[in-house]
Amino acid sequence: MSVITRRGVLRFFVHARAFSTAPPPRFRRLGRVLVLSSALTTSVLGYTFYNDASNIEPAPFDTRTLSDLVRAYIVYGTCSIAPLVDVAPTILDFLFGIPGVSKIVESFVRATFFHQFVGADTADGVLPLLTSLRTENKGAIFAYTVEVEEEGAAGQTNVERRPAHKHFVEEIIRSINASADFEDGMDESQNGHTGRRTWVAVKLSAMLPNAQSLINLSTHLTNTRASLEPPVLFPGTPSPSDLSILHTSTSTGALTESDIHDLKELYNGLVQICTRAEERRVRVFIDAEYSWYQPAIDAFGHALMERFNKVPSNNFRRTWWDISSWTSSPSVREPVHDKVRPLVYVTYQAYLRRSHARAPHALLALARARGYALGVKLVRGAYHPYELVAHQVARSASSTVGSYPSNHSRSFSISPDPEPPVQPSKDATDQCYDDCATLLIDAISRDIHRSGRFGAPGIGVFFGTHNWPSCEFILDELVKKGLGVGERVGVNEVQKDVVWIPLEVGERIAFGQLYGTFIFLCFLFNVA
Repeated sequence: MSVITRRGVLRFFVHARAFSTAPPPRFRRLGRVLVLSSALTTSVLGYTFYNDASNIEPAPFDTRTLSDLVRAYIVYGTCSIAPLVDVAPTILDFLFGIPGVSKIVESFVRATFFHQFVGADTADGVLPLLTSLRTENKGAIFAYTVEVEEEGAAGQTNVERRPAHKHFVEEIIRSINASADFEDGMDESQNGHTGRRTWVAVKLSAMLPNAQSLINLSTHLTNTRASLEPPVLFPGTPSPSDLSILHTSTSTGALTESDIHDLKELYNGLVQICTRAEERRVRVFIDAEYSWYQPAIDAFGHALMERFNKVPSNNFRRTWWDISSWTSSPSVREPVHDKVRPLVYVTYQAYLRRSHARAPHALLALARARGYALGVKLVRGAYHPYELVAHQVARSASSTVGSYPSNHSRSFSISPDPEPPVQPSKDATDQCYDDCATLLIDAISRDIHRSGRFGAPGIGVFFGTHNWPSCEFILDELVKKGLGVGERVGVNEVQKDVVWIPLEVGERIAFGQLYGTFIFLCFLFNVA
C-alpha cells in the first residue's frame, strides 16, 4: 500500500541515516558500535520517515545496485550467525590491535556495516547523500550516537579536549545548522516546494558527565510523584512539577548536590539545542532509553514541549505547511522564521507495560491542560532482553534502588513493581503499539476538527515501525477516521491500493524506520 497526499502525487516517504558531524572516531570503538548496536539491536542510528512531500517526479521503484545487494547480503548474513555476533567485540579488539591488519579490517567494516547503516563521518560529507535522497523524495534524521569513552562519560578530560557531554551539545547544534542549511538551499532551488524534512535526534544520557545523575533523578521522581487513579505502572507519566528540584542546590533524597548541578547543565544544554532548532525550523526528537533513565527523560521532554511547543491562543494561523506557501510567490509567503509545531517530540515505547494503562491519555490531557502541542514518536522499544535481565537481577538480589552497580550481582533497574516494566511477549507489544496508534489517530482527528485546516497543530506523531501489519493498520485507521481516502489505482493488471491524505493530516503524521533495515517496506510505501 502506497501513501499519497492530495496535492497531485504527493507521497510521504523519507529515508534517514545516522549522521555524525564529528571528526572520525577511533575505529575500534566505532566498529564495535556498528556490529553490535547497529546491526544487531534496534539502537537508534537513524530513521526512515515518511512525511508529506512535494510534487516532484517519483523515484524508480528500486535504485539499488548489485554492490548494494551484495553488501546487504554480507551484513545480514553475518548478523544471522549468533555465536559470531557474541564474540564480535573480542575479535575486533584483537584484529584492530595487529599493525597492518587493523587497516584491512577497518576498510572491510567501512565497506559493509558502516556503509549499510551510517551516512558519513561528518555533516559536510553527508550532503551529497542528502541531495540524492531528496531527488527520491526522501529526507533524513541526524542522529549523533557514537558512544563516548569511559573516561569521557565520567567527565575526565585532558587540556586539549572538551568534556564529552559538552562536545555532544556542540555536535547536535552543528547537526541542526547543517540540516537547516541544506533545507534552506532546497527551499531556494525548488521554490519552497519540498518542505523541510531533515530532523535531529538527542540522547540525554550522553549529555551528562555521569549518567548516574539521570538514574538518581528517575529514582527521586519514582518515589515522589503523586499517584494517579487508576495508577500508571513504572516508569509512570510526567508531571509539571518534575523539574522543580532544579530550583534548589542542596541534596534531596537520591539526588546529590553534584547531581543537581549536572542536571541543571543538562537542561540548559537542551534549551540551547531547542532554541537553535526553533530558530532554524528543525524538529527535535528526545530519544527514549532504558527504563531506569525514562522517568527523568519524560520530565525533561515535558518541560521542553511546554516551553517550545506552545500553541497560539487563537490556534488558527497559517503554518509553513500551508498550501499557500507552495503556490504563492515568495513575496507573499510566511516569513522563513515562522515557527514549526510541534518542534519537540518525545519517544514513547510500546513495550513498556505502562502503555496499556492510562499513560497515553495522561500525556494528551497534560498537553491540553498546559497549552502545548504534543509531539510523540511511537516505537516498540529496543532494550527488551536487557530490561528483563536487569529486573530479574534487581528482584533476586534485592539491590538498592537507584544505586550504581559495583559488580555483576547489582542491577540498574529501579522499578518498584514486582513484574518487569516491559511487556511479556512480542505479541503483547504489537497489540499495545496498535492500541496506542489508534488513540493517537483519534487525537489527530479531534485536533484537525478543533483547529481547522490551517490551524497550528496540537499534535504530531511519528510512527517508528518496521512492522508491515502495523503500517497497514495505521493506514486503515486513517481511512476509518476520515483522515484518508483509500483507492485502487494502476493500469491493466498492475494495480495497488493507495491512501490519499490531505495536507492537514500529512502535517501531523510521519512514518519511520531504521536505515538499512526492512528496505522492502520502504519501497512498498515509496512507489506511487
